[in-house]
Amino acid sequence: MMERLYKAILPVCALFYSILSIAQAGVAVPVGSDLQADAGIADSRRLPILLVFSAIDCDYCELLEEDFLEPMLLSGEYGDRVIIRKVVLDNGSRLRDFSGRRRDATALSDDYKVFVTPTMLFLDSNGTELTDRMLGINTPELFGGYLDDCIETALMKVRGVDASLWPVSCLENRQR
Repeated sequence: MMERLYKAILPVCALFYSILSIAQAGVAVPVGSDLQADAGIADSRRLPILLVFSAIDCDYCELLEEDFLEPMLLSGEYGDRVIIRKVVLDNGSRLRDFSGRRRDATALSDDYKVFVTPTMLFLDSNGTELTDRMLGINTPELFGGYLDDCIETALMKVRGVDASLWPVSCLENRQR
């Protein structure tokens, strides 16, 4: 009996996994090539920007994208909560910064004093940090909740929600 049940469930699980893999493969974290334009969208929609500084040969950056950012984009549940962009530091890329200047991605990382990848910044439409930044990934089991708290805090700050309602986990080094 159990053997027949196992044989019946196995193909269904394999099909589900295949569909999920194909769907996720079609999602990529957008590269922040024009932060001034992204800021205009963020301002008009009253959304924060999650700016992820990444590197090509960074295993933790890959983990962040595959296990957290791509599923967030795929779910569709974050489109009205945050604009997600990444900046790749080691491929010689250039971008338009928040003030509209064309510059190297590494110059932008220097401005924000980013020394580790991945580094996640939660910014307003002026490029000002709203919450504590997230450096690297530790304790993957808790990481998603902390990331959600930071997104929620940034969103509340952008929308002018009373500070007493903000999650405190992302504000250890910032004033409320």
